[in-house]
Amino acid sequence: MRKKISLSPSTLNVFVNCPRCFWLLINRNIKIPRGIFPSLPGGMDLLIKDYFDRYRKNGLLPPELEGKVKGKLSADLSLLKKWRDWRLTDLIYEDNSLGVVLSGALDDCLVDNNLYSPLDYKTRGFSLKEDPRKYYQLQLDCYCLMLESKNYKTEGLAYLVYYYPNKVSENGIVEFNIEVIKVETDIGNAKKVIKEAINLLNGPMPGASSSCGYCNLVQARSQVQDSLFG
Repeated sequence: MRKKISLSPSTLNVFVNCPRCFWLLINRNIKIPRGIFPSLPGGMDLLIKDYFDRYRKNGLLPPELEGKVKGKLSADLSLLKKWRDWRLTDLIYEDNSLGVVLSGALDDCLVDNNLYSPLDYKTRGFSLKEDPRKYYQLQLDCYCLMLESKNYKTEGLAYLVYYYPNKVSENGIVEFNIEVIKVETDIGNAKKVIKEAINLLNGPMPGASSSCGYCNLVQARSQVQDSLFG
């Protein structure tokens, strides 16, 4: 029996951005080169999780979320800690007909009348210049699909919570602005993208994408080599 293809919201984003890079990643394990990843976002993510968990223990929302989201933070911290770790999570969606399993790590979750809404923290260096939904819609759709597949009924909503620095006060205290973005989710869209991704993987390698920086770099290097040594 053929082993199921393992996907995640992030690998599906690679598919959307560049089918060729996605095909090479999954079928040939050729990863897109990346630069040095700064440690500050990861450190901020851990601090925000700890901050949210302190309010969770008292059944409260952080004050910056009051009136901006529906429901309360999920009270089951032990389950949430499992969902946060991609190595331990059982938050998955499987489609046996396609031979695929989708899994991912979730930052947080809101619950309102037994309906679940994913919540994702984001940190950045400046205020939002454009609507972030176009970058994270698929990710949030996937989270809702995985929740639904594990019988956690969803609200059809998700939230992005952005933290970005405002100023540095005395004693080096950094003050942050917080912006909450509500996103309407569509699990049908997630299923559609998964099916398209699997169909692509089962076919020949697609051509280079004109909008992909890595594809353009490889093509440019190939042209230089041809001109020098051809």
